[in-house]
Amino acid sequence: MITLGKVAHWLREGKGMLSGLLFVLIPLLMGYMFVIKQALWLERINQSCGHLVVVILFLMGMSLAKLDQLGQNLTQILTIAGTLFVCISATNLLALPLLDSLWRPTVKAQRVPLPLRHMLTDSGKLIGSVLAGLAVGLVVVALVPTGLFWVDAGSEFILLLLLLLIGIGLRNSGMSLKQIIVNPKAMVLALVVMLSAFPGGMLAAWLLGFSWNQGLALASGFGWYSLTGILVSDYLGPVIGTAAFLNELLRELVAILLIPALISRYPHTTIGYAGATAMDFTLPVIQQAGGNQFVPVAIVSGFILSMAVPVLVVFFMTL
Repeated sequence: MITLGKVAHWLREGKGMLSGLLFVLIPLLMGYMFVIKQALWLERINQSCGHLVVVILFLMGMSLAKLDQLGQNLTQILTIAGTLFVCISATNLLALPLLDSLWRPTVKAQRVPLPLRHMLTDSGKLIGSVLAGLAVGLVVVALVPTGLFWVDAGSEFILLLLLLLIGIGLRNSGMSLKQIIVNPKAMVLALVVMLSAFPGGMLAAWLLGFSWNQGLALASGFGWYSLTGILVSDYLGPVIGTAAFLNELLRELVAILLIPALISRYPHTTIGYAGATAMDFTLPVIQQAGGNQFVPVAIVSGFILSMAVPVLVVFFMTL
């Protein structure tokens, strides 16, 4: 029987979900309205996004410093990240090869040097930002126990600015709606990545004792480690947010290794596993190892997944 109390509860829950989605969508859509043709300004916006990500990860580290029993929390972070990575990667890699079996593409294998040094340097900067924030936060807490009261509000403000700049970047990435619609393979690939990640997220949630919607939210990062970690941290705290960040970062590192090794036999599997990064960070490796024929698929699928990350993470978090 549906009572007035249940209706009121559903309305409150719907209001919370709507406000959470609006928190993400409004700055994204505002940014998407800007068309910028000057390459210099686009470069500055991209650089600003990178700087803001570092700042937010630094603040995430400071948030960790406020937690009691920090050593136990670090063990929990690694456990959560490892469980998420194994479960989501397993379900992705079980489903994606079916596309290669169905489409049977021909790929001319190429030898490509792995950009491990560059990759590890960039990843090290991000991990170092969290560790630096943790170190500074521990010092602040030791000197002034309430000295980090501003961190959460500061993180949310910077996140809004970051989402605005991300919207500008997506609008000016060169991808039009027509280009997305006329590339059905890329759309199917992105859809399979999403749908196959969700069972892995729910399995991880069951193993970790999380709710089903939290599992779906954690499965919706699709390799975009910086934004996923920031969004999850905003809803579930810095421990799970840091674990989500490490899970997606590990996915990107593994994708960099898988692409040159397997793209000749499983091109759509490797591109799909790269997730949102297929349109930017892992795109040069895809192009060099698989050739230009897979560049459009990689860009469009990566673009779709990038657009889906903030919407799906916040949607599932607020259910």
